Amino acid sequence: MALLTQAPKGTQDLLPSESAKWRTVEQVMRSEAAVHGFGEVRTPVFEHTELFLRSVGDTTDVVEKQMYTFNDKGGRSVTLRPEGTASAVRAMLEHGVYNDGLPVKVYYHTSCYRYEKPQAGRLREFHQFGVEMFGAADPAADAEVICLAKGIFDRLGVRNLTLELNSIGCPTCRARYHQALKDYFAGYQDQLCETCQSRLQRNPMRILDCKSPVCSKIAENAPEILDYLCDDCREHFEGVQEYLRQAGIAFTINPTIVRGLDYYTRTVFEFVSNDLGAQSTVCGGGRYDGLVEQMGGKPTPGLGFGLGMERLMLVLQAQGIELPGDPPCEVFIASMGKKASCRAFVLAEQLHRCGVAASCEVCGRSLKAQMKYANKIGAAFTLVLGDEELAAGKAKIKNMKTGEQKSISLGDDFLDNYVTISTEAADLGELTF
Repeated sequence: MALLTQAPKGTQDLLPSESAKWRTVEQVMRSEAAVHGFGEVRTPVFEHTELFLRSVGDTTDVVEKQMYTFNDKGGRSVTLRPEGTASAVRAMLEHGVYNDGLPVKVYYHTSCYRYEKPQAGRLREFHQFGVEMFGAADPAADAEVICLAKGIFDRLGVRNLTLELNSIGCPTCRARYHQALKDYFAGYQDQLCETCQSRLQRNPMRILDCKSPVCSKIAENAPEILDYLCDDCREHFEGVQEYLRQAGIAFTINPTIVRGLDYYTRTVFEFVSNDLGAQSTVCGGGRYDGLVEQMGGKPTPGLGFGLGMERLMLVLQAQGIELPGDPPCEVFIASMGKKASCRAFVLAEQLHRCGVAASCEVCGRSLKAQMKYANKIGAAFTLVLGDEELAAGKAKIKNMKTGEQKSISLGDDFLDNYVTISTEAADLGELTF
């Protein structure tokens, strides 16, 4: 019989062996965020469309081509979130979190949705770990956010990452830069792709981020933003670099980084891997000092980053970094007969309550089939219950690695007996729990 359906294009299932690795990575991320003083925020998977139109920017590829937007049954336009920052800002403003004191520091681990051509490291449903900091204008805040991302990579053992920095200035100095770009690209207007031709007057910086080979080639000789920074933006950028130097974090200046969303100002950065091919950016972020005000709040500086989980997992795999999975079954309790099956269930539950990974038979298989299953799931111990064992109040527990068997009571001292046996095995280096 054919399958009813399959997962939609651009999505993927995470089976237990993989999801366990994801949880390990997520725990590292949460832990690193916590030591930097960031607390978790969880926002809806969809928002009113105007949130993203206003924040992300109507000249971006995200808004123009990639958003999953539809009308709900009430006729309201809603959009599956394409990124996490806008929702975090909306939540902070809606609930007045800024009244608790500045800076506000939040992190999230969330799913995002963009209609793109699926490829390695780029899916239509993808997952981001992100952090946001509101209320801190000092370059030290930029450096702290970058250090947080670097700390995650270091704790996971990720190698060969390059930190690339740029500053795209403030509205004042960027206006001069926009004019310089318009003047430059005007000479190539007929050669630009259709999308970039429309960007030329509205937001020429978006042309620098175009993936068209022709537009990319033309952009190679375009003016650089660093030549147009005002004194305040230049001083801020130099301050970020100095903090990073003092923290011992290496970086390179890449004046072509503009990021893909319109809300960025001043510092922008990316962590780039050589192990990903075309989708080389693992983590990207920067400042968005005008976004909070743009969304209805008081002028409040902000900054953060988004780290793509799928791309990070590809890097970990490419570099051969092993991540622990779920603990294997520690003890499997086989049974023969209804009474033995009930007793096995009770013993397994006692072990569960003590944090022991235990399983018992629930499929009605023969004893031989049960033992094959115990081997398949890698059980460290097996315990077989039948009428004789129930009558005697004790059974044999077998160490599956050594073949050694020991008698174990099935009475009130069962747990104490089991702890003694398993501890002795671990002390001998036979088991790893």
